Amino acid sequence: MNPTPASPLTPELRAKLASAPVAGLSAQLRRRGLEGVFIDGVRPVVAGQKFVGTARTLRFVPFREDLFAGRGGGYNAQKRAFDSVAEGEVLVIEARGEKGSATLGDILAIRAHARGAAAIVTDGGVRDAEAVAAVGIPVFTAGPHPAVLGRKHVPWDADLTIACGGATVQPGDILVGDTDGVVVIPPGIAEEIADAALAQEEEDGWIARKVAEGHRVEGLFPMNAAWRARYEAERAAGPEAAPSDPARAGS
Repeated sequence: MNPTPASPLTPELRAKLASAPVAGLSAQLRRRGLEGVFIDGVRPVVAGQKFVGTARTLRFVPFREDLFAGRGGGYNAQKRAFDSVAEGEVLVIEARGEKGSATLGDILAIRAHARGAAAIVTDGGVRDAEAVAAVGIPVFTAGPHPAVLGRKHVPWDADLTIACGGATVQPGDILVGDTDGVVVIPPGIAEEIADAALAQEEEDGWIARKVAEGHRVEGLFPMNAAWRARYEAERAAGPEAAPSDPARAGS
């Protein structure tokens, strides 16, 4: 296996990304012209789990009897990848969106967890789903399936550029997952994306509070110049100094 490229995912950047919702990160990527960065069709085995980590990749090819005989058994690419995934990495598995077979089960999930992996993402199936859920490591999958690997897949190679859920993933890419799904962030802009998403989250939270107080969304979401000036003034003054505003819906 080739070594995974050095990652800019510092503890500080990891903390920022962990605080930002995937929806917000996705919006910031889209604003910068990046559309093909969402891994479609995967959901967490345990609802509510979130992860941040750098990609480590594994590729399965379609099942073929003669190829499986030579590459499917023994200490194959799948087992080597799970044995070598490092702390903070996300093992991303290309399974071509094939849901008719599992791509891992509880033993491999336990191994990744013991290695300190941040998560496992596969656009294929997971077997022993209840046992996998009990391991504790976030696992995002296309769904459960009881069949073993050899029904649909041959474990082929690792640590290369792959496709997962319609997105291209390279070793060292930064992945963030939550209930909305998984987004792929190019490492070179990760800090910029995190800062922008957190700033937007703060702004959206302020708008949500104003709407909850009874204000109309017209002119507020998105903010016009008047609301923008209000927001900036309250932000500069701090939440404790913000005056109550009697303006209400229909006023």
